[in-house]
Amino acid sequence: MEVGIGMKYVATCSVLVVIIMFGYVVSESKMLSYFSSDSKVCINCHTMNTHYATWQHSAHREKASCVDCHLPHGSLVKKMLAKSRDGYNHSVAMTFKTYGYNMRVSDDAALRIQDNCIRCHGEIVSQMLETSGLYSQKDSPVQMGRRCWDCHRGTPHGTTRNLTTTQNNIGVKEL
Repeated sequence: MEVGIGMKYVATCSVLVVIIMFGYVVSESKMLSYFSSDSKVCINCHTMNTHYATWQHSAHREKASCVDCHLPHGSLVKKMLAKSRDGYNHSVAMTFKTYGYNMRVSDDAALRIQDNCIRCHGEIVSQMLETSGLYSQKDSPVQMGRRCWDCHRGTPHGTTRNLTTTQNNIGVKEL
């Protein structure tokens, strides 16, 4: 009889330890913040400091968050899937240090960014969209045949791409 009571005690304590550890991991990793659209979430990981700091000094800071440019719009499911996939890829790359000094956008993310550029700047690029067949690159997977950043290289992250440019940065300052 005492063995059964002891096992219940051990099982209850084990479940409590697991719940407490899960709560600790959620808190320390700022897991719930990833459900928001706040750009500060992107600097939960220190390697994004350069990208965040350059965005802070761009004209896009006033009108577009990181999510506005880097995630799909219109479908919460697609947005969460993209966020999960990108987050997983980022965490693996940062854990195993496979991202190198210059982060590169994936093909999937490039399509999303291109679509979002056109979504926000549709009026400006409407003429370009109509005549894109005249100057597009035939093998390009993106709308208009060219990526917007082929010409607008410094938008919105400036020309800095190297992650070591802020390697001694303790944090990003609020403007």
